[in-house]
Amino acid sequence: MNKHLILPLTLCLSLLGSTVWAQTAEPDTVILSDTLEYDDTNRLSTFTGNVILTRGNLNLKADRIVVNEVADGSQHAVATVSNSPHVLARQESPEKFEIIKGEGERAEYNSASEQLTLIGQAVITRYVCGKAIDSISGDRVIYNKTTDTYRALSSTTAGSSPNRVRSVARPRAHIDRAIAECQQKSN
Repeated sequence: MNKHLILPLTLCLSLLGSTVWAQTAEPDTVILSDTLEYDDTNRLSTFTGNVILTRGNLNLKADRIVVNEVADGSQHAVATVSNSPHVLARQESPEKFEIIKGEGERAEYNSASEQLTLIGQAVITRYVCGKAIDSISGDRVIYNKTTDTYRALSSTTAGSSPNRVRSVARPRAHIDRAIAECQQKSN
């Protein structure tokens, strides 16, 4: 093989390898808040006051977020409110022209499974090109970004009738039209 070809080929392959690695690397977690308490021994961070957590395309807004780093390096976050009506969540998927918005009295996020659980008056709505497409509500709503699945659960309290889960879904043709409109606008 030609010596003059080996160096450029090696350089291209090494750049390609680093590009692939950079695309699959776990995103940083950025958190803004009024205060922070950090316990290095237990790998526990408590953020309070107008907290905004950003991890990749996920945003969580709450009055308080506690983040625990697990031994494998993944993170588990619990978001709660005391002064605000609900924890707010937003997950963007630009490649699908999709935004997932959610709210609940409490939210739990697991970075390893990319699962978001909203608890208490929980609602998740999926938007495609700015149009509400699907909505699911219950006492607990679970959204898994990796599998792109939703699950809603109701609860029963003693002496009362069970709460019901509610789901509203648009026909597939409506979703396809919304995506086609977005694709036309972006071209």
